[in-house]
Amino acid sequence: MKFKFGVDSFIWAEDFKEKDLWIIEKAKEIGFEVVDFAIANPYTFPTEQVKAELARVGMDCVCTTTLTLETNPISPDGEIRKAAVAAMKKCVDICNTLGAPILGGVNYAGWGYLTKKPRTDQEWDWGVACMREVAEYAKETGDVTICVECVNRFETHFLNIAEDAVKFCKDVGTGNVKVHLDCFHMIREEKSFSGAVKTCGKEYLGYVHVNENDRGIPGTGLVPFKEFFQALDDIGYDGPLVIESFDPSFEELAGNCAIWRSFAKTGEELAVKGLANLKAIAETV
Repeated sequence: MKFKFGVDSFIWAEDFKEKDLWIIEKAKEIGFEVVDFAIANPYTFPTEQVKAELARVGMDCVCTTTLTLETNPISPDGEIRKAAVAAMKKCVDICNTLGAPILGGVNYAGWGYLTKKPRTDQEWDWGVACMREVAEYAKETGDVTICVECVNRFETHFLNIAEDAVKFCKDVGTGNVKVHLDCFHMIREEKSFSGAVKTCGKEYLGYVHVNENDRGIPGTGLVPFKEFFQALDDIGYDGPLVIESFDPSFEELAGNCAIWRSFAKTGEELAVKGLANLKAIAETV
């Protein structure tokens, strides 16, 4: 099966701005077929300029976003939950304009919001209600699939494993909410890579990040990519596989993700070498 590999804008830019438009052509030049735009702030993202550059270069895209403590769908503060829905709707608008079919990421809770307790039924109900409103808006305005990213327990207490994410999608019940798997988080939380893929199945697996266990060069660590790719092939997954990592020089992002050392001379080198490794592994599937 031929996989479609992509790269995240985080490789080069912490907060994508108009000055970063060159990234689109660079991503194509080094062999990627898709760019994942990490939308740090939907209200300042240069949507029209990105749309024009994508058309000029001839590049496909998807989008991800990370909600904050001020835009947290599971906050006990109703105004913060309203702000979360508004921010997500703005992200959907961006996707519609760009023709991006996917909106992934930690889009169901404020990233880093931890209560030091297990998820509650009330939080679940708040999260489902907020996501349902956004998902219905996405259906009314276009054809965007919202994909919820399971991340590790140190970043959220809400969705850590595929099983919970599938349940969340089912409870939202709109048909356009799916699961976003990320190998970096999977190796910390799942019992099995193939098992997590099978739990989602083709019906619920919507998006994939192919990151190494240390966020270093994919294919040089502990992630069982051959097993993972075989499982993806088995269910007929046909979405993009995107490399995402961060440079230690990105102070806020690297600090939040606990990245203290460099894994390559540049983020671009990490992406290029990772792409070569992953393509070689994919050829064996």
